[in-house]
Amino acid sequence: MTNHLVNRDEKAREMVARQIREHAAAIEALGSDPSAIFQVAEVMIRSLEAGGKVLTFGNGGSASDAQHLVGELVGRFKLERRGLAAIALTSNSTNLTAIGNDFDFRDVFARQIEALGKEGDVAIGLSTSGNSPNVIAGLEMASKLNIITVAFTGGDGGKLKSLVDVCLNINASDTPRIQEAHITAIHIICELVESELASR
Repeated sequence: MTNHLVNRDEKAREMVARQIREHAAAIEALGSDPSAIFQVAEVMIRSLEAGGKVLTFGNGGSASDAQHLVGELVGRFKLERRGLAAIALTSNSTNLTAIGNDFDFRDVFARQIEALGKEGDVAIGLSTSGNSPNVIAGLEMASKLNIITVAFTGGDGGKLKSLVDVCLNINASDTPRIQEAHITAIHIICELVESELASR
C-alpha cells in the first residue's frame, strides 16, 4: 500500500518538522520561567485545603483543556488519593444553552460562577488570545465574589493579563502551540497539586 502522505514531497516533511520545532519552542518558553506554574498550583492547593473548589472554563479547544484539568483533579493524575473538588463550567450543555439563549453567550460562565462560586474558590479561565469576552466576563464576576482568578493565555496575554491574580501566559502567536503548552502546564500543575495534597 502506498502511503501518500509520507511519499508526497519535501514540503510535507518540512511542515511536520516546523510544527515540531514550534512546539518545542513553546514548551521551552514555558519552562524558562516556571513561576506562574508554581503560583497556580499554590492557589489551588490553598483553596482545596480550605474546602474550596476549582472552576474552569474556556471556548473550543480551551473548553476541552478546562475539562481535562477537572478530570485530573476529580479523578486522579498519578496517585491514589481522595477526589479534589473541581467543576468545568463548559460541560453542562443545559446551563450553556439556557444562559446563552435567555441572556447572552457572553454570560455563560459569569452566570454559573455567580451561582456556584464562593469566596476562596479558584476560577481558571483559558483563552489563547486573552480576549474572549465570555472568559473575561467570567473572571470579572469571580473577582466581584472574592474568588481567586487565574488565566491561561497566549501572545501578549490580552485583556486578561491585567484582570487576574495569576496569569500563565505562553509567549507564542500560533493557537495550536499555545494550547499544547497549556496542556503541558496543566499536567505539571496537577502533579504538583496532587503530590502536595496526597502527602498531607
